[in-house]
Amino acid sequence: MAPRTAASSPRPAFARWVSQSNSITQQFMAMGIQPDFISMAGGLPAAEFYPAAAIAEASEKAMARSGSMALEYGPIEGFPALRQHIAERISREAGRTFTIENVLLTTGAMQGLDLLGKVLIDPGDRVVAQFPTYVGALDAWRPRLPVYEPLDWSAPGGTGVDALRLAKFIYTVPNYSNPTGALVSTAARQALLEKAMQAGIWLVEDDPYLPLQFDGAAGPSILALHGRMERDGPYEGPVVYLGTLSKSIVPGLRVGWTIASRDMIQALTLAKQSSDISSSMLTQAIALELLESGFETHHVPSIVRHYRQRREALCAAANAELGEWFEWDMPPGGMFVWMCGRHGAIDTDALYGFALDAKVAFVPGSVFDPAAKLRSAMRVNFTRSAPAVLEEGVSRLAAAVKRYLVSNH
Repeated sequence: MAPRTAASSPRPAFARWVSQSNSITQQFMAMGIQPDFISMAGGLPAAEFYPAAAIAEASEKAMARSGSMALEYGPIEGFPALRQHIAERISREAGRTFTIENVLLTTGAMQGLDLLGKVLIDPGDRVVAQFPTYVGALDAWRPRLPVYEPLDWSAPGGTGVDALRLAKFIYTVPNYSNPTGALVSTAARQALLEKAMQAGIWLVEDDPYLPLQFDGAAGPSILALHGRMERDGPYEGPVVYLGTLSKSIVPGLRVGWTIASRDMIQALTLAKQSSDISSSMLTQAIALELLESGFETHHVPSIVRHYRQRREALCAAANAELGEWFEWDMPPGGMFVWMCGRHGAIDTDALYGFALDAKVAFVPGSVFDPAAKLRSAMRVNFTRSAPAVLEEGVSRLAAAVKRYLVSNH
């Protein structure tokens, strides 16, 4: 029998979820480093404000304080002193006591989302998710093959308790949501919490943008609202809270945390054990030095001041050049403007290709829809680029819209 040739051999198979995924996140992360390209796609902080000197100083202090312990594999739950610091920080914010047992340190908040998928989602499970939904959460959970139901805050009464009982958990980004930049009211948060408790399901509160407040305060977290309801004893509630230093200090530290009941933390720790053994003890030790020094108290107001100017520059340029085709609300915080096509006249998936030709990028709305049907909106980032660059980016985007419209007539 003739030997089988490479050309006639069947291709080895991937898991089903791989073929259902898209690579747009890889694309816009790569575009951001091209010198002639203006990317308003990524959810990235401004690199020119990264506190390199402060991190170098904190690194020296961390090594002097922790020595070889910072260079070891560490506890799966994370650097103990940083866990304690986060527990005390959350206790102050929530108005009740959280202990180190309620804290798991992760490699960015994204790892927290991945671990939650591992411990909560079986194939076919329902997830009630704020719609449109953060693409990182969709990417993290796609291998688990969940079924999504939209959580529409604007609907009268929102999602009902009976519908929630069919779900495994609720996922929401109430502070300056990714992708819409919306801020959810305290009353709506309280109502959702009460429904989750009645339904007996978990409520995942993803809160990476909390520090980036431009117009007034964000209000209490859902975790804090629940903490006020049950002040006594160890926290055993249904809220799972995700935080990170990626937006307030730098993403390169890759320091995030999950706050939850002890049984949830134990389950997530088991999942993390098979994921990475432990996150970097060195970057966690550096993060502890920065947080204990009070560095955030002067660094965050500085970057917020710049980001507010960039938000206003983007919206002013868009008013002048894109207002004929898109509408949007000025976000009160965060990193994004969510632009919706007027009367659904523009397919942003199709517009995306014209934008790339014009050397500018945004993220099409379909990326934030589990069914990929939301094709009349786009997410535009303003934090990464200086005002003049944003103005040029909007000009290029307007030119791309005009070419798109010509091609469709």
